[in-house]
Amino acid sequence: MTDVPRPGQLVTHDELLGRPEVVAPALLGCWVVTERPEGTTAVRLTEVEAYSGAGDDPAAHSHRGPTPRSAVMFGPPGHLYVYFSYGMHWCANVVVGAEGEGSAVLLRAGEVVLGEELARGRRPASAVHRDLARGPARLTAALGIGPDDRDLLLLDPRSPVRLHRGTAPVAVTAGPRVGITHAAELPWRFTETGAPTVSAFRAGVRRRPPAG
Repeated sequence: MTDVPRPGQLVTHDELLGRPEVVAPALLGCWVVTERPEGTTAVRLTEVEAYSGAGDDPAAHSHRGPTPRSAVMFGPPGHLYVYFSYGMHWCANVVVGAEGEGSAVLLRAGEVVLGEELARGRRPASAVHRDLARGPARLTAALGIGPDDRDLLLLDPRSPVRLHRGTAPVAVTAGPRVGITHAAELPWRFTETGAPTVSAFRAGVRRRPPAG
């Protein structure tokens, strides 16, 4: 009989303090777990992207201060910042850094490690396991994350969406951020080196800010 994988302890408040480009790579290997009436799903993170709210990152949603959309980012670390992107799909971020700073880490990709059948039902277009959560929109879809999850505390054991420790990657690769117009050259996109679930990097693609 094969043992069912289980997440580790919840990530703590103190682990999410600090600059986003420092916290972000430490989240690789962590599990994002969602519990719904239809079942439990978990994704092990293999790709994340840091966005700073300290006034030095023009790509961050928080760059010009709190707005109705970005207000969650200015709260305590560990909350879930969910926003609608391109009028098509939801993206999920973990608020990090000190309260009032406005920093976040975009959850870009991962591997479904629990609830694959449920994730496939949410992502019927994914033909292979690798693609179920390969990209920020796919990740949220596979986990069933949406607008009702905005501002949830991921560090609360009673929360339907939680962030748990997992198995850290052997090696981490840092590179430029993708899908943004400003400050794309910052090496704040962190991936588990060689992980097949990491989204494809398309150099030269520049669109409006996707995160933070």
